[in-house]
Amino acid sequence: MKELEKLFERIILRTSINLRELNIDVQPMLKELLPYDKLMKFYAFYGITSSHPLDMQFTHSCLSGSYFLGKCRVKNAVLYKSDIRGDELKKKGDLFAFQDQKIPLTDDEGIVIEDSFLNKTLVHNYSHDPETLENFFINDTISLNYANIHGSPTSGCFLGPFSTVDLTTVTDSVVGTFSYVQAGEISHLNVAPGTVWVKKDDTFNFLYRYPMAQLNDFVYFSGGKPPQGQIVDFVEDRKEAFQMVFDKVNVPSSIPVPKSASLDRYAVTKPETHIGENVLVSQRAFLQNAWLGQGANAQENCYIINSKLEGNNVTAHGAKIIEADLGKNVFVGFNSFLRGRPDCRLSIEKESIIMPHTIIDAREKIVVPAGYIAWGMITNPKELEANSMAIVDFKNINAHFSKGRMFFEGSGAAFVNAFRDRIHHILEANGAFYNASGANKGHAQNNQNISFNTLQPYPQGRLQGLYPTLVIKP
Repeated sequence: MKELEKLFERIILRTSINLRELNIDVQPMLKELLPYDKLMKFYAFYGITSSHPLDMQFTHSCLSGSYFLGKCRVKNAVLYKSDIRGDELKKKGDLFAFQDQKIPLTDDEGIVIEDSFLNKTLVHNYSHDPETLENFFINDTISLNYANIHGSPTSGCFLGPFSTVDLTTVTDSVVGTFSYVQAGEISHLNVAPGTVWVKKDDTFNFLYRYPMAQLNDFVYFSGGKPPQGQIVDFVEDRKEAFQMVFDKVNVPSSIPVPKSASLDRYAVTKPETHIGENVLVSQRAFLQNAWLGQGANAQENCYIINSKLEGNNVTAHGAKIIEADLGKNVFVGFNSFLRGRPDCRLSIEKESIIMPHTIIDAREKIVVPAGYIAWGMITNPKELEANSMAIVDFKNINAHFSKGRMFFEGSGAAFVNAFRDRIHHILEANGAFYNASGANKGHAQNNQNISFNTLQPYPQGRLQGLYPTLVIKP
């Protein structure tokens, strides 16, 4: 255990040094957050398929409860119940489109994690930065509970619980609790908790900041203590449901799954759940009395309970949908929390966009009309009016615009079109458009046959909790 403690201290020191210009010391925030006593209880595991590369190396690291898919290097790092998803790694010779150029990769792309602590974090490699196409890196970074690192190389960063960095290269920065950043590139910034920020060059800039008194009731983090709030309680109340799927090597599916769909071995499904054609259900998803229509997906750390999704729905990483009915082509962004109640179900009509990190907690019946975009904190129809807008009207914004706590500048049409393109890419990549001729394969089809292999740490002594140096190749 001594080597593991020294490794954790090293990671804290390296991250704090990178954040010194922001006057941030991460050590007080991490007091008692690393569960040393649990690190020997969970195996790490990796998936093998004929559709994904297999090239992994783990050195002087702890991998407890973490999952790996694709080419990956981990060195001097502590990963606890994190998912490292490399199913969109590019290959040598692939062309990356950037503006009006096409850049060839000189080597196979890989994920490199070094001197970092990732706690219950999802990493998805989807690359966006033309400067780092062959190396998706996470260096000197600490990421806490249920954060998302999506297409975002990070160096010298602290990511708070339930935060998301999306298609953004992040350097020497802090991203606060429940904040979402998609800004291309940021450096030496301290993003306040409860910030939702989407920016593209000088084309558009969307900014929303939660009222902290309300947000703290749903998710709150104070240094040295576990995160708290209604969203945290919601997740904690259901964590035992995952115990069985991790305790057993083979768990047969409890529900029918069409040949064109995939239900991950490490997802939880409870009655009465329906899986339609071309549906993707990822690891650590939780489905209970959920109806997923053709082409819908439930990505990692998603919860869909007592809800119906008509089809081609994107439920992005960490989103939660409870007691709700969603029409076709509805997008629900990262870590959103959408909760209706049996006596006042939430309804989101077709072609609507729920922005990342949106909280809709229906205390009375709420209906998001078809073709609307919604954001922020919504608990009743009045707040829906203050935090939503018809997409056709949003597209007409051409300069500065504000509504409630949301501020926007630039081209509304470019903003909406960027979201539409992104949603189409996600559906395409997930195999929602797969057809009987075998065209348009995606993750829903490629992930149907995965073999899983487990990894174990040293059980005692100075190396207790660390994993032997492992090299895994075809």
